[in-house]
Amino acid sequence: MEGRIDKMAWKLDGDRPIYAQIIDEIQIRIVAGIYVAGDKIPSVRELAAEAAVNPNTMQKALSELEKSGLISTMRTSGRIVTEDTKMIDEVKARLATEQINVFFEKMNQFGFSNKETLELIQKEAKGETK
Repeated sequence: MEGRIDKMAWKLDGDRPIYAQIIDEIQIRIVAGIYVAGDKIPSVRELAAEAAVNPNTMQKALSELEKSGLISTMRTSGRIVTEDTKMIDEVKARLATEQINVFFEKMNQFGFSNKETLELIQKEAKGETK
């Protein structure tokens, strides 16, 4: 992946449960290719230290990701990212759709219709809004 960042900053806030935010962050790291299909992910303690959270909170998040099938535990080698690239693509599409919906909701709050928003996006993509 071009311009890949090995470590992204953890942006956790008090608006939602920390473990849910950790789940989101790890999903983002997987779909962005920071954690590649089949690769081992850092240990609970390493991730907890990096995110500055309690290891139990990190363990809870990783357990939820295991239930979803996005990661799995290999008895001798720790946790790995699923090799199911279709699942990763589905998560990527779901996350993108969620962000698009948030964006459209915000633009609607600004008074833009979906059609007007799409027109603005097209103009911006062509460099016509500057």
